[in-house]
Amino acid sequence: MKWYLMAWQRCLQFRGRSRRTEYWMFVLINILVAIAIAFVDLTLGTVDEQTGTGTFSTLYSLIVFLPTLALTVRRLHDTGRTGWWVLISLIPIVGVIVLLVFMVLDGEPGDNDFGANPKGGVAF
Repeated sequence: MKWYLMAWQRCLQFRGRSRRTEYWMFVLINILVAIAIAFVDLTLGTVDEQTGTGTFSTLYSLIVFLPTLALTVRRLHDTGRTGWWVLISLIPIVGVIVLLVFMVLDGEPGDNDFGANPKGGVAF
């Protein structure tokens, strides 16, 4: 839970680096919350029949958009890439797969151009 809260504390910070654990815990908890909110939308009948989107689900998506973007940029920084690489996800299928691979890779050891190693270790 501390990783999820850490991501929210730095929700608008696009500089620096973030560990894999922080990224993936944030993603996991957001998926669980989104499922719960979708269930609430279905229970309350707030799902639009034409678009298939729920009122609360849409609101939650808008709330977590910037924090998720900032965390993704920091995660890319940890792997030694600029935040502009997030735009590769706009390429259908291939772009999303490439971005997923970047998110799974271990961060660069030691400091890099984007800041200190979030693991606190030094390069050997």
